[in-house]
Amino acid sequence: MRLAKHLAHAGVASRRAAEALVAQGRVTVDGAVVTDPARDVTGQESIAVDGEAVRGAEAHVVYALHKPAGVVSTSSDTHGRRTVVDLVPTAQRLYPVGRLDADTTGLILLTNDGELAHTLTHPSFEVPKTYRARVDRRPSERALRALRDGVELEDGRTAPAQVRRVGANEVELTIHEGRKRQVRRMLEAVGHRVVSLRRVAFGPLRLGELGAGRHRRLTAAEVQRLRDAARQRRS
Repeated sequence: MRLAKHLAHAGVASRRAAEALVAQGRVTVDGAVVTDPARDVTGQESIAVDGEAVRGAEAHVVYALHKPAGVVSTSSDTHGRRTVVDLVPTAQRLYPVGRLDADTTGLILLTNDGELAHTLTHPSFEVPKTYRARVDRRPSERALRALRDGVELEDGRTAPAQVRRVGANEVELTIHEGRKRQVRRMLEAVGHRVVSLRRVAFGPLRLGELGAGRHRRLTAAEVQRLRDAARQRRS
């Protein structure tokens, strides 16, 4: 197994973050620094990150959390702000699957399964995310049509979105990209300021009645549905 994948399975970090740890020279194998994330390991070696021994793979868990506003989507924060990990008390080392802006609320997943996190967030798998956005005024049909066709942003044109009006000043958008502040920027590109933004679905999983700041552990069936959604998009 590749070293980065082994670290992800051991719950150290997501696979992408594990690759970065290795590339930064923070991982040792049998006492020697390794900087190649693709280095093959058997799991029988003595592997450490920043000098701390890596335990074997632990049981994988996935939690759904309704992120409140003001909470950051990281494992820790240098400014002392509350993080999504703080809201899910467990002895297991969790990290968020992707990110939501501090001002954005709604569904975010936390897991210790680096492989699953990679699958759900990598653009090639095109796992859809659905958002409800309340904007400053009623969007015109022209604006909605532009969002459906894709809009030009400073980092390139967006893929077509699924868009429907759900209220006088509220729209629902489904996208499968994950650019920074993408939904807000898309709406700004068609002339609308976002008043509030909430993610209501991640792939087949919906936020439902989960209250703000509350969390629940996903069932094995729900986790399998997430995996299946990624496979279907990739196939």
